[in-house]
Amino acid sequence: MALEPSNGYSAVDAIADLQDTALLPIFEVLPVQLQFEVAADFVAGQVANNVIVLALSNGRILRIDLNKPEDIDDIDLPKKPSEAGVIRRMFLDPTASHLLICTSLGENYYLHSQSRHPRALARLRSVTIESIAWNPALPMSSTREILIGAADGNIYEGYLEHSTEFYKKEEKYIKLLQKLPDGPVTGLYVDTLPKQPDVRRILVTTPSRLFHFVGKIARGNDGSGSIYSKLFDSEQPVVHELGRTTAAAASMLAISPDPQEVAPRLPLDDPPERAFAWLSSHGVYHGKLLLGPPPSELGTQVLAESKLLPRAQLVNPPAEGQGQGQGQGRRQVTNEYIDAIALTQWHVVSLVGRRIVAANRLTGEVVYDQIILEPGEKAVGLTVDVQGNTFWLFTPNEIFEISPKQEDRDIWKIMLQLQNFDDAAHHAHTPVQRDVVSMAYGDYLVKKGHYEDAAAVYGKSSKPFEEVALTFIDNDQQDALRKYLLTKLSTYKKSFIMQRIMIAAWLVEIFMAKLNSLDDTIITGAELSETLNPSQTREQLDEVRAEFHEFVTKHKSDLDRKTVYDVISSHGREEELLYYANAVNDYNFVLSYWVQRERWSEALKVLKRQTDAEIFYRYSSVLMTHAATELVEILMRQSNLKPRNLIPALLEYDRNFKGPLTQNQAIRYLHYVVNQLGSTDSAVHNTLVSIYASHPSRDESALLSYLESQGDEPKFDSDFALRLCIQNHRVLSCAHIYTSMGQYVQAVDLALLHDKVELAAIIADRPMSNPPLRKKLWLAVAKKVISQSNGIKTAIEFLRRCDLLKIEDLIPFFPDFVVIDDFKEEICSALEEYSHNIDHLRKEMDESSLTAANIKVDIAALDRRYAIVEPGEKCFVCGLPLLSRQFFVFPCQHAFHSDCLGKRVLEQSGAAKSKRIRECQVQISKGLVSGRRREEVVKELDGLVADACILCSDYAIRRINEPFVKDGEEGEEWAL
Repeated sequence: MALEPSNGYSAVDAIADLQDTALLPIFEVLPVQLQFEVAADFVAGQVANNVIVLALSNGRILRIDLNKPEDIDDIDLPKKPSEAGVIRRMFLDPTASHLLICTSLGENYYLHSQSRHPRALARLRSVTIESIAWNPALPMSSTREILIGAADGNIYEGYLEHSTEFYKKEEKYIKLLQKLPDGPVTGLYVDTLPKQPDVRRILVTTPSRLFHFVGKIARGNDGSGSIYSKLFDSEQPVVHELGRTTAAAASMLAISPDPQEVAPRLPLDDPPERAFAWLSSHGVYHGKLLLGPPPSELGTQVLAESKLLPRAQLVNPPAEGQGQGQGQGRRQVTNEYIDAIALTQWHVVSLVGRRIVAANRLTGEVVYDQIILEPGEKAVGLTVDVQGNTFWLFTPNEIFEISPKQEDRDIWKIMLQLQNFDDAAHHAHTPVQRDVVSMAYGDYLVKKGHYEDAAAVYGKSSKPFEEVALTFIDNDQQDALRKYLLTKLSTYKKSFIMQRIMIAAWLVEIFMAKLNSLDDTIITGAELSETLNPSQTREQLDEVRAEFHEFVTKHKSDLDRKTVYDVISSHGREEELLYYANAVNDYNFVLSYWVQRERWSEALKVLKRQTDAEIFYRYSSVLMTHAATELVEILMRQSNLKPRNLIPALLEYDRNFKGPLTQNQAIRYLHYVVNQLGSTDSAVHNTLVSIYASHPSRDESALLSYLESQGDEPKFDSDFALRLCIQNHRVLSCAHIYTSMGQYVQAVDLALLHDKVELAAIIADRPMSNPPLRKKLWLAVAKKVISQSNGIKTAIEFLRRCDLLKIEDLIPFFPDFVVIDDFKEEICSALEEYSHNIDHLRKEMDESSLTAANIKVDIAALDRRYAIVEPGEKCFVCGLPLLSRQFFVFPCQHAFHSDCLGKRVLEQSGAAKSKRIRECQVQISKGLVSGRRREEVVKELDGLVADACILCSDYAIRRINEPFVKDGEEGEEWAL
């Protein structure tokens, strides 16, 4: 099955298709619409940091911020053009903070961005400045140390500082560093090297030579003295010299601007690598300003890698009938020179007469050739905004902006043709371009025999899977194939399930084969290859194994378990098999693997890391049999287990265990469950009872101790425990269970059956609240004791422990031949006790008769009891005269009307008593009863109503929460 469709589309086909695609011009030159009018021509122009500075023929200077084009600074020189001369050229630093103005009569002025008044540089008077090298730190308050190139070949170092004081000079110092004998200094440039703050690189150009200086400078940046003198005095430059030059040709030095993709950085912190271009009569000599080699080799390497773009290649105009955009078919013109150049990131932009010509720096191919100026019109200058990465052309009346349009769009193809694949991939913008680069790079590496490097590249390309795989297989490159498959697997989306599964399975096979090969090499002691000895082979084995582990961890979701188990097992790779099982959390497989090989310690190590209860249940039986102590330790640390499910394993272990109970691990675990976890599961408790009862030892102390610890409400099944104890002849335990069940008779009978008289006596004393039962139990004990006793006195002494037994209860159990003299003292004691009891009863009877006579006297006195009611006595409820109607008088001298008392009793009585009072009142008032029955009802009603005084009986106690002043009452009598 093909993993990817193969359409036969190669890298060469893709490149051809891309080359045939119509592309827009790389550059576009557009005039800038000026929003102001001037009365003179432009004589010079500079752009930096989005600020344009224009010099006019009348001596005025215009400073325009492109971000605020409506704000224009109009600045005049201190002298008129007739006195100082016409402005010849200007130099603006990259930050647009510092401006040097040079006139045709040798006057030089300095203007700071915060000032509108240029100051003359007295120390530079009559010096014709041709070039400036600004400080690489790009300071804004002052220029700090700068280099100045003059037309007479002198190189000066200066330090300019803005000052508002009239008498203070702008220049701190001007120092002559060196004089070049071969003409004007047409170009100067200074930069720093990474992580070497005291080292400077200086480029110096003249019409015929290019100098490359590298060296240390003196410390200090406060303007107190020169810092470049040391470098020029001690270092020898690397020079590139032209054989023969023409004085009419222009000469200048151009440096590429800041890369657009580089984030803003400090000027001296890891500067970007730039390109330089030196314009001479021969053409444009250009190269990279390398940063990497040591300073001693830097200049040599920079010039060795630079190359010349011939003048003729740039100055040839388009042939008649050809378009002016990309100029094809050229006629040779030898009397035309390049007026100025500028560097973009990838092209050399040249001003040739009225034309702008752009050539690729890498190939020299002219990609843009366009006539810009009108006939007879001459350009004032071509300048670059280094920080803004913009390019400007000035004429006496117009300003043009030269805009690159995706100038790096074809760089990837050029890099690819030069076999610079890393740079080609970096500059490829679309997935198709990157894919083309990857396929071409992979093909190149295969041809060179670098199969593993090719595998990583092929893995990220769309080259047909089968073709790549067969390439590695045919060349016996298994390592490269493994690397390719790993890379390819990482590129497939999750939705490509089938492809990912197939590649992952294939990788497992390749890994196993590689590991086996390395193991065989180590075992035999042979060398794997000419470059690897056995020790290196071991290192490689560890690396491959680690790579396999990483592969399994990362792609375990793409691996089919059964397939992987089969593949690894077929190679006999035990370690890898277990690693995979652990990685996919297949602990059942791991445990099963170790259990089958009876590797109990390894199995327990795996079990320690588990939390799934089912795994413990599944393997507890076999592990309990072979590693009980360690397993119980693990089980006691698990809180999510159900002990009931472990009972079969515990019983199986106990069945084969032959040691003492103190070493029985099943009992240990069950005790932990019962005592520490507080389990109430009857199955757990029954299992513990079963193990205790079935142990061969005749010692019942452990079982009895457990049974006693259960108290009156045991968690085990009493009937089950009783059967087990009877079956295993556990007498003490049986007796305890009988007793806990309240079956004292059975417990005593069992104890006596096994001649446990002392135990029977203890049990007989337990039902203290049931004397008849206790006496019955003791009689059974007495019968056993008397039957077994050698002497009557001994038996009687034992039976004295019970206070319920009398001598007459014991006589039936004595043998017929017993002589009364043997227990004469006991009989006498019993008779004396009976006599004492008779006397006590007689005394109680006399006291009862006296009490009865007193009661009769009291009853007779009741008939003569009375109470005196005064004429003005009032009812204690309503306050009306008591004698006005029927009333009740209580012994406490409280008196109430019968109806007032009845009402209060109804309010304070319970529901049942109140109901009965109403029933009696209804029967009497409505005449429902008559005669004797009426008398009975009246008597019952009087008894219910006059049962007790409502002011000093239970009625009063129940009214303790009743307020003295009720709702609706004024309570004036309570006022203070």
